[in-house]
Amino acid sequence: MAKTQYNADSITVLEGLEAVRKRPGMYIGGVGTKGLNHLIYEIVDNAVDEHLAGYCTEIWVTLEKDGSCTVKDSGRGIPVEMHKKGISAERVVLATLHAGGKFDNDAYKTSGGLHGVGSSVVNALSEHMDVKIYRNGCIYHDAYERGIPVVELQDGLLPVVGKTRATGTEINFSPDGEIFEKTKFKADWLKSRLHETAYLNPGLTIYYENKRAGEEEKIIFAEPEGIVAYVKELNAGKEAIHDPVYYKGTAEGIEVEAAFQFVDTFEENILGFCNNIFTQEGGTHLVGFKTRFTQMINSYARELGILKDRDANFTGADTRNGMTAIVAVKHPDPIFEGQTKTKLASADATKAVFSITGDEVQRFFDRNLEILKGVIACAEKSAKIRKAEEKAKTNMLSKSKFSFDSNGKLANCESRDASRCEIFIVEGDSAGGSAKTARNRQYQAILPIRGKILNVEKASMDKVLANAEIKTMINAFGCGFSEGYGNDFDISKLRYDKIILMTDADVDGSHIDTLLLTFLYRFMPELIYNGHVFIAMPPLFKVVPKKGEGQYLYDEKELERYRRTHTGDFTLQRYKGLGEMDADQLWETTLDPERRVLKQVEIEDARLASEITEMLMGSDVPPRRQFIYDHADEAEIDA
Repeated sequence: MAKTQYNADSITVLEGLEAVRKRPGMYIGGVGTKGLNHLIYEIVDNAVDEHLAGYCTEIWVTLEKDGSCTVKDSGRGIPVEMHKKGISAERVVLATLHAGGKFDNDAYKTSGGLHGVGSSVVNALSEHMDVKIYRNGCIYHDAYERGIPVVELQDGLLPVVGKTRATGTEINFSPDGEIFEKTKFKADWLKSRLHETAYLNPGLTIYYENKRAGEEEKIIFAEPEGIVAYVKELNAGKEAIHDPVYYKGTAEGIEVEAAFQFVDTFEENILGFCNNIFTQEGGTHLVGFKTRFTQMINSYARELGILKDRDANFTGADTRNGMTAIVAVKHPDPIFEGQTKTKLASADATKAVFSITGDEVQRFFDRNLEILKGVIACAEKSAKIRKAEEKAKTNMLSKSKFSFDSNGKLANCESRDASRCEIFIVEGDSAGGSAKTARNRQYQAILPIRGKILNVEKASMDKVLANAEIKTMINAFGCGFSEGYGNDFDISKLRYDKIILMTDADVDGSHIDTLLLTFLYRFMPELIYNGHVFIAMPPLFKVVPKKGEGQYLYDEKELERYRRTHTGDFTLQRYKGLGEMDADQLWETTLDPERRVLKQVEIEDARLASEITEMLMGSDVPPRRQFIYDHADEAEIDA
């Protein structure tokens, strides 16, 4: 029970950067690999803002041998002059929350760093940060440890350590192991982000170098064609219906830039950016683009007589199936949802994109009638297939009226409060039986599945919808699904706050997890983006010493640590599968919220995730073989 006294002494004030260290997830989204890489992105985004302001043409990003990262730019350099607070302006920027040049539109007309917390958050969450500023013909130096300055100022100003003709800022930092679960930056994610940044800034060159042992690599990212090249790269290997369409304009004080191309594969791939930041969850700029484009295609289709008076309009999904598009806006004062900026909320962005898209796309289609007809043909084909799929879906799924359990295997929980409920997708009837006995019936549901489900990346829609295991999962979750030509997904109808994949701790179990995640990613990606999908971590071993209590160990590394740190004999039990555990053991290790270990499934880079899913789970063998070869040394083999 909480203490009963609540008075002035109960109020805690976190000074300086202490609040960041106390609640890092509020600022970088988490303390896993996603949050870790976000540190680099914050510093790179500041350098890109210098480019947007017209002062930076080159950025150097280096993963150092010691695990730190260095970001250097050719911008103006952080101001070092005396601030009104009585210290160098650099100290104010890097050691104070909500401080920076982004609040002043005279310094930056548009920028990705808008809250004044990015660089100072990196400082707070770094074990060490070393700063060099090239400005005024001098090299200035500063350094911090966990956000605390360790360099003595000279009359409030930074010490000068050299002379230079260059300008810019160089920051080296090491993530703090006390904060992060792991401190090794994910190189693939970083390269994808840097390449993306180069596409969005055709006048910028980014030099990437990895100096870590065994990973040495140098890449120059420069894309003079900009987002047109980005669209071409996204459509590489696909049959294009026309060359990319590009347009640019300004409305409502917002600069809008877009490129799109239709290909002969009926998928929609639209990426949105605001001030160079990828808005993973979309937002108002994409709403403006999609709404206006759908209106225009329907209007043209009726003018050309392709849609008759009695015909219903094409849906938005119809008009965009086959489209790959990049929509990038430069906004002087954008509103994002959250510090990690995954969704744009500025209402004026909708109006600006709607207006520019209407003017520019109409101008293009009026001059390129054959391309317009090709795009409308895509919408026609999409509509026909959508109607056929809807009929098939009705025939195959509505027989059960989406009852709560169509095959009798779901052991549902008693509560109907979705915020409390969780469902375990369990491999096999044996493990399912143990789980049904072990669970808390009040809020835990158990759904056993039979072996390995269908690989949806290779299967046609009719085969997917005919698969009994997949139908049962769609049925149980209650929120429908979104894929291909129809979209009846509604996350508000989700019956469980947590969807937990619970399979054996072996290679077969990992394969089943992969197939399940492929299904969820392709048909219900919002479940992953909104943090509802988890993987259970059942133990691999139980050690019981002659004296003392037994202990569960989750992998070979934990077993090795146990052997090194414990003396005396002990009994070792290896669990080959969940079915080998009795109900009490399964509750204690895997089901009990107080003691279990869960991995939350996250997507850092949507484009990279889609590409890798297609490569690893699709039908094209050579790229998969090459990927496995390249990453073989990273695999953890179950001995």
